[in-house]
Amino acid sequence: MSGAGKSLLTAGLCRLFYNDGYRVMPFKSQNMALNSFITKDGLEIGRAQAMQAEAAKTEPSVYMNPILLKPVTDTGSQVIVNGEVVGNMKAAEYYLYKKELIPYIIAAFKELEKKADIIVMEGAGSPAEINLRENDIVNMGMAELVDAPVLLAGDIDRGGVFAQLLGTVELLRPEERKRVKGFIINKFRGDVKLLETGLRMIEERCGIPVLGVVPYTDLRFDDEDSLSERFKKRKADALIDIAVIRFPHISNFTDLDVFENYDAVSVRYISSLDELGHPDMIILPGSKNTIGDLLWFRQSGLEAAVKHAAQKLPVFGICGGYQMLGMEISDPEGVEGNVKIIRGMELLNHSTELLSLKTRKQVNEKAAFPAGIFESLGEKDITGYEIHMGKSDGDALICSDGGNVYGSYVHGLFDEDGIAFDILSVLAERKGTVLPDTSLKNTGHNALKEKNYDSFAKILKESLDMERIYEILKNVRYADGRA
Repeated sequence: MSGAGKSLLTAGLCRLFYNDGYRVMPFKSQNMALNSFITKDGLEIGRAQAMQAEAAKTEPSVYMNPILLKPVTDTGSQVIVNGEVVGNMKAAEYYLYKKELIPYIIAAFKELEKKADIIVMEGAGSPAEINLRENDIVNMGMAELVDAPVLLAGDIDRGGVFAQLLGTVELLRPEERKRVKGFIINKFRGDVKLLETGLRMIEERCGIPVLGVVPYTDLRFDDEDSLSERFKKRKADALIDIAVIRFPHISNFTDLDVFENYDAVSVRYISSLDELGHPDMIILPGSKNTIGDLLWFRQSGLEAAVKHAAQKLPVFGICGGYQMLGMEISDPEGVEGNVKIIRGMELLNHSTELLSLKTRKQVNEKAAFPAGIFESLGEKDITGYEIHMGKSDGDALICSDGGNVYGSYVHGLFDEDGIAFDILSVLAERKGTVLPDTSLKNTGHNALKEKNYDSFAKILKESLDMERIYEILKNVRYADGRA
């Protein structure tokens, strides 16, 4: 099912295989997520595949995720093929269209084959969604296309893991069951010995071995989509409280991951007025439907509350959130719907025009924090990427009203050069105290992620029967005949 931990298991295996001396690549034929990433050549892929590429210590490539779906409504998505926008499609329309994408998927996979010893493929959701079996291009259908063995992961933390595994196998076709070479039980808390009876029973019922029980870990990685468990997290008695507006179409919220490295900081995702409380900073993150989410923001009463709060505390908008902070947003081409123009929050002096042409580029520049509450940060090295529909007045990487309001198009803005630490230090100073997490002052977010990748790979090596997994891999052959 979704949320069983496939993305993180894939990342962990990528790092494990890399540490064992193999050239390894991640692959997900079709991803549905609002968190995306821009490759060096300006192409768009799912954020999870970029994270897995980091774990594999290889450059993220569009070949790792040839099909990306970004939901824009409850029944439709923006369809991205080989990193480029094809257009918006309703679910039924895409269901008929996706079989035409198989050549692109196979071509991408073959490109990875040229460079990899091992390709770790991630499925999507459950492989037993029988209503979606026809024309499947991401789960068992993908495994069949490239003749790949399958490991089935179940989430024991939610309960019912044996029913998950047994039920999934029962719903697979006989030829599909033969591909399933092992089970992985994920997110276990407790003594593995207490599971032994269940492990033996599931192996006897299915004739498939359990290849390992992976313990629950609190390591932080970039999340894939809005199923993220961190939306539910609350940290009591934190020194610094950051409130992030959880828009209905929130996207690229991995921008805020860096703040969660600090024990003294609570990052709360809120979606109602009564959840706002009294934060030290408010962040407006990215959105896949900026106008629709601004209307929701306005109707919920949160916009008025944030505008009032901005008189006393910092408000920072990223991408779609930055667009909302301006004077107005226009949509002459109907990129997001029927609303042609809408008043912005009028906290920053810029206007935005949405365009069908998407801006996609990596950013690696120096930028100065302009006048306002964060001007003491001075000039910083900014590393990240821009991905947005439309353009706004002005071209500064970071904009300010000269007071408490800041905005930027750059995703990943807070990750490098001590920016997060310095922002948090300003917030702590305003409260008459100092930030205690001084050990993180000169440690970038990427360095912390590297440590987590190695830690998780070590956990997997201790938890999984790697000898049997390597034995399974010995029977795999590439299209050119290589084992």
